[in-house]
Amino acid sequence: MKIKLLLFFILFPITLFGLFQTVNFANAQEENSNNLNEEIVSEEAAPQEIDLQINSVEEIFKARVVEVIENNSILRDDGSISIQQKLKLIGLEDGWRNKEVFFNGTEYDVSSASEYKVGDKVLVHYSVEPSGGESFYVIGFSRTSSIYWLVLLFILTVVIIGRFKGARALVVLLLTFLVILKFIIPKILSGADPLFITIVGSLFILVFGVYITEGLKRTSTISIFSILISLIITGLLSIWFSSITKLTGFASEEATYLVGLAGGNINIKGLLLAGIIIGALGVLDDVIISQVALVKELKISNSELSKNQIYKQAMRVGVSHLSSMINTLFLAYAGASLPLLILFSVKQEPFLTFNQVIDNEMMATEIVRALTGSIGIILAVPIATFLAVNFISKEKLRKQ
Repeated sequence: MKIKLLLFFILFPITLFGLFQTVNFANAQEENSNNLNEEIVSEEAAPQEIDLQINSVEEIFKARVVEVIENNSILRDDGSISIQQKLKLIGLEDGWRNKEVFFNGTEYDVSSASEYKVGDKVLVHYSVEPSGGESFYVIGFSRTSSIYWLVLLFILTVVIIGRFKGARALVVLLLTFLVILKFIIPKILSGADPLFITIVGSLFILVFGVYITEGLKRTSTISIFSILISLIITGLLSIWFSSITKLTGFASEEATYLVGLAGGNINIKGLLLAGIIIGALGVLDDVIISQVALVKELKISNSELSKNQIYKQAMRVGVSHLSSMINTLFLAYAGASLPLLILFSVKQEPFLTFNQVIDNEMMATEIVRALTGSIGIILAVPIATFLAVNFISKEKLRKQ
């Protein structure tokens, strides 16, 4: 028993060592990324300053469509239809409440323009033009009410099906949002290393999340160590392969815009790695907690089984679970990147061949993201099974 406890606590410094090695390796890549950030910022700084001077007064508010004054449908040369409307709106928020404004959409040909009807709630962008005139532009539908109803349905479903454990899961979900919104994002915006901040934030989510949902038990501690080790492996793999494949993090327009907006404080490559860590964390949580619980139940159901027998039986179930989890991860990335996949399927330059497609940084980024996360999940199953088999005590299970 003493040997097991000693081995268990030896894992803690080893895990911390791997954590700091991951961060140090990432910092070695940061200087080149920061130089690239500075170049992009210098190119975009002047236009941004001009925009701020021109649009010194801007505001977005919610309004309701009270009248469709004009509604035109124009056939474009490519066969698509352009919707152009002139609308009468009434403000719904403080400062604009009950005020009538007009939007003349017949002056624009916007490819993504929606068709609005009387009663629709929309978001309106208000700005003062250089000449002093006021301009109103309908950005799109206001979706907050529908989203709030969906959130309520989600909460009710979780509580009704999961009961007390479901309620605890909601607390963990709230905690996760708070860590991401109040710690990870502000720290990244302030210029901190995204990978290090994400790992620290993930540790908070991991420790409090597992203990809140699963309780202060040995199986919970085993799950935390298993997830942490798997996260470090995933982090190291993402760092190595993003370096080998020369990923810069600037594959998307959003990354370039973010650097210009934040004044060059953000390490975009670190942000890419941080996204991989957060994406893998949720799936690792599911796989590992299920695997540890399986080992516990096997030990309870048949105390005569040897450690080797328990390991083999648990691995058979874990491998079945694993195949579905990997597919889930790939489908999640594919769903998020579906427009990108369609773009690469049109067989136009520079995407004529398979090699040209995977050489493109946008596609290479998604491949590295999906494969490194999947490898971490695959390795998590034997890691969690090994720790659970060796550190869940049959004697203590009998006393429960």
